[in-house]
Amino acid sequence: MTSIAKSWNRGVATLTLDSPANRNALSAALVGEAREALEACAADDTVRAVVLTHTGTTFCAGADLTAPPDPEAFVGLMRAIVELPKPVVARVEGHVRAGGLGLLAACDIAVAGRASSFALTESRLGLAPAVISLTLLPRLDRTAANRYYLTGERFGAAEAARIGLVTQAAGDPEDVDRALAPVLDGLRRASPQGLAASKELVTATVLKRFDQYAEDLIARSAALFASEEAREGMTAFLERRDPAWVR
Repeated sequence: MTSIAKSWNRGVATLTLDSPANRNALSAALVGEAREALEACAADDTVRAVVLTHTGTTFCAGADLTAPPDPEAFVGLMRAIVELPKPVVARVEGHVRAGGLGLLAACDIAVAGRASSFALTESRLGLAPAVISLTLLPRLDRTAANRYYLTGERFGAAEAARIGLVTQAAGDPEDVDRALAPVLDGLRRASPQGLAASKELVTATVLKRFDQYAEDLIARSAALFASEEAREGMTAFLERRDPAWVR
């Protein structure tokens, strides 16, 4: 059973996160299949751009806590999106949590509908948004990052647009598609060389962050996941109870 569905229309490849059993959580399987799909898009001269979307009411629930992916593999997926020589456009009409925000922030353009919600829940589990900071911090308003990294609060599409996480907030699914139409039309009209060279300019700083900080953040993430406090946080989450530190 695959976790990624693929389709193609007039030069635009659509990769759909399709793992409803775990709300499109970042399992080793999903991460690996997404990386392979991106590599196929990179090698296909007929693909001008990639749309990343989802089935169901959740874009991505973050790491699969029953079998979390290797942090290095997830960093590899985020980097693959950033350095793909073709634009990656996120279409979001559902919930995005924790690591899902890192995946979303790796995309070049993102449109989110009114059904979308976002939260960095790591601090509530004894974790931190470590590796996803590689893509999130270059995008987010600093004061918003301070708030949502620390509190784990949920926020909607309009706030996500205000703080720089998504490009545009829209209404119903039809409104999301209307908002995406001129974006995809513009990408189809651009030359492959022009797109690749332009994307290289706007992603250069982010890729430098990967080179400088990825190794350290992978180590931090692994240490946090292995800690006793995180084990309590993840167990409490799976058992639908408050962790021991909640007063």
